[in-house]
Amino acid sequence: MTKALLVCRAGLSDYSRMWELQKTLHKQRLKGTIGDVLILCEHPHTYTVGRDGLSTLPGHLLLGDEEMKRRGITLYEIDRGGDITYHGPGQIVGYPILDLNGFYRDVHRYLRDIEEVIIRTLAEWGIHGKRIDKITGVWVDTAAGPRKICAIGVKVSRWITMHGFAFNVNTDLDYFSGIIPCGITDKGVTSLHQLTGREWNMADAETAVINHFCGVFGTTALSTGLNDLTAGGVL
Repeated sequence: MTKALLVCRAGLSDYSRMWELQKTLHKQRLKGTIGDVLILCEHPHTYTVGRDGLSTLPGHLLLGDEEMKRRGITLYEIDRGGDITYHGPGQIVGYPILDLNGFYRDVHRYLRDIEEVIIRTLAEWGIHGKRIDKITGVWVDTAAGPRKICAIGVKVSRWITMHGFAFNVNTDLDYFSGIIPCGITDKGVTSLHQLTGREWNMADAETAVINHFCGVFGTTALSTGLNDLTAGGVL
């Protein structure tokens, strides 16, 4: 019997709101008052810096305060692993709140499984996604060399997961030029739009991600609304 996975498609959502929601859901999952949850959303233009990037932030953030303000970009220093990355419209951001006690107590395996979700999603569309040894994320070979199409940064506390992945679908890649993405200086980023030359339907792309997430983690998706997560329906 497969596990149930509550899936919420939150649409374009403020980063701070989703961060606070994750914290609340993490506490509830720890108490056992809710099951496993996957939130999918897009964010307004946002840079986030994980624990690994705090010491290198001055060198990896290339824009000043005025330029950030002009471009409508908000910066958050957060508690996930990893360096600096970008979130924005046209990017599927996934936040799994999973109790790994029900799967396996292995953070490295969890990261590889998140990668596998995106690799299988890309394969559905005839695109070969791959891993690069010792660099978390999913990559695609291009004429200019490997380009990252999905960044991954997680936090696991008492075996409950937070944060997750950022999958570039129709993302405006120009916003990555304001940072050194994930602190990696010799490799760039890409998107489905850039690889295929066409605009993708975000709802269809989310459906593919959900299907492959369930396939990798052995779960069955149960749809829930954002209001149910925030207004007492689940909590």
